[in-house]
Amino acid sequence: MFFELALFILVSNWPSWRGPDGLGVSVDPSPPTHWSKTERVSWRVALPEPGNSTPVVWEDRIFVTQAIKDRNRRMLMCFDRASGKLLWQSGVTYGEAEPTHPTNPYASASPVTDGNLVIAWFGSAGLLAYNMEGHEVWRRDLGKQQHTWGYGSSPILHGDLVFLNFGPGNRAFLIALEKKTGKTLWQVDAPSGQGNQFGNWSAADMYGSWTTPIVIRARDREELVVSWPHEVVAFDPSKGKSLWTCEGLGDLVYPSALYSDGIIVAMGGFGGPSLAVRAGGSGDVTSTHRLWQLPKSRQMIGSGVVSGGRIYVVDNSGIAECLELETGKVVWTSRLKGSGEAGGVWSSPVLNHGKIYVMNKSAEVFIFKAAPQFELLATNSLAEESNSSVVISEGSILLRTHSALWCIR
Repeated sequence: MFFELALFILVSNWPSWRGPDGLGVSVDPSPPTHWSKTERVSWRVALPEPGNSTPVVWEDRIFVTQAIKDRNRRMLMCFDRASGKLLWQSGVTYGEAEPTHPTNPYASASPVTDGNLVIAWFGSAGLLAYNMEGHEVWRRDLGKQQHTWGYGSSPILHGDLVFLNFGPGNRAFLIALEKKTGKTLWQVDAPSGQGNQFGNWSAADMYGSWTTPIVIRARDREELVVSWPHEVVAFDPSKGKSLWTCEGLGDLVYPSALYSDGIIVAMGGFGGPSLAVRAGGSGDVTSTHRLWQLPKSRQMIGSGVVSGGRIYVVDNSGIAECLELETGKVVWTSRLKGSGEAGGVWSSPVLNHGKIYVMNKSAEVFIFKAAPQFELLATNSLAEESNSSVVISEGSILLRTHSALWCIR
């Protein structure tokens, strides 16, 4: 028993985009709070091109998705955790035109792993599963994904199932596949519609969901929760049956849902509405289970975290905000001031033992307390560029910038 506990403490995994439960919470030993390009850097490994995906970790291996634009390649790269050495890279070639925004390179979705398979979504190039040595196990062509801004939702694993929020665009759906074979078990279409035209953006541009689903346990059942345009929906993970819906979101949805103390928080994008709803309902629960709805919220691309009955988010301009979980009332706001040219934030915060870590577009990591008063603990700069999120595992920090993969110890 002692050996098993010691092994768990020594090697802990960050198997998906937002960690083991998809909520951005790390219970690992606290990592460093101060570093620089030359201090506390265990290793730095150059990456071939910019990318927005966040690494995932399983025991002694780190997995990162990566595109090589000129070669039409979408790749999964595997690195040694201790040294940063590239162990293998596998992928696919996709030569057809695939729209995306210049700030959102291909292969922007993070992979997911259970220690036996690593699964990566490459948009129109397909959903692929590899074994831990980089050999392809199965491949699914789910059709074309087409949106002016590309895609960003990451696949998740739950038991023997793989879930993917495919979209946005004309074809948008939630799909469940058999983990071992890639066989479709069920599929539910997302609500179709057109957003409102804004500036140079068309109505089609201003509509869709980039969110990654989460699986929660509410009372005596599991719920697969996904935020879609205008509503947050919970499904039976095994059957794809809708359990409940709650209205109150806008045309665009970027952040993934949060969950704490029986409450789900769903936030919109482009300054759209946000809401909180109690899980465990049935049918349309808008009037019975919705706790609050904010018609306008900050422009957020990253998802937040919840701690001590408070929500912590950071918006696209680099302003951190704390809200009450049960009321949505703003507790405090504070700008995260760095020295880099790009102070905006696409990163999703990570919570570790009462401290929140978030990286801005200049690869500056801000660390502040999860507390009812704002208190900045540290600002650490790598003087590069990044749209990825912080990973905390085994007391170390992994950071993916547009130029490199870093390990801070």
